[in-house]
Amino acid sequence: MLDIIHRDSRTIAVNKPAGMLVHRSWLDKHETRFAVQTLRDQIGQHVYPVHRLDRPTSGVLLFALDTEAARLLTQQFENKTIEKTYWAIVRGHLPSDGLIDYALKYMPDKIAEAQTEATLQEAQTAYRCLAQTELPFQSALRYPTSRYSWAKLTPHTGRKHQLRRHMKHIFHPIVGDTNYGDLRQNHAVAEHIGTQRLMLHARGLSFQSIEDGSRMTVQAPIDNDWRLWMEKFKIEAV
Repeated sequence: MLDIIHRDSRTIAVNKPAGMLVHRSWLDKHETRFAVQTLRDQIGQHVYPVHRLDRPTSGVLLFALDTEAARLLTQQFENKTIEKTYWAIVRGHLPSDGLIDYALKYMPDKIAEAQTEATLQEAQTAYRCLAQTELPFQSALRYPTSRYSWAKLTPHTGRKHQLRRHMKHIFHPIVGDTNYGDLRQNHAVAEHIGTQRLMLHARGLSFQSIEDGSRMTVQAPIDNDWRLWMEKFKIEAV
């Protein structure tokens, strides 16, 4: 059962768990659990995904409940009137805030698209450091301790793996990232803290209600892996 965090007559949002695909993909042909199918079976009606989250990312996933609502929500995404905010645990101590403006190579979603030449796409991500900590275990050869930051990330564009690639670009990779992260760091975190997943969470999503036009903000609670990190940052509530 998916955790439903918002529902009205036109839209529904769930807190997608880490490790679940949004829908079927040629990259994961043997996977049998998908958010679209699970939610459809759970509420007994069709749902229409209007955006996506990477498989290892948890958090807010918004669906439309009819085709017209899907069109209107997709339009909001295209017009960049929907704001998405993420939480991430990253290596090192981040500056207080900043903007990453760094173009990314296009990454295809389909085998046929992989045959085309990669092009650069503009990409911007704003970040803000919410908390910092230094922990008494070694994850790099040069230092006896390990530093981490709890970051709020706000993407201004929607490129594939944008947040993960941007954080790598500024040398603050997201903890648990096996594609763009620090593998030595990931092993140390798994051993000393106990989390082995990508520490990236779609915390909030703000959009215009299809029902009445009001501004809606949906937030997704964190899971047990994030609570382990709360203890390390000495954060009592989020």
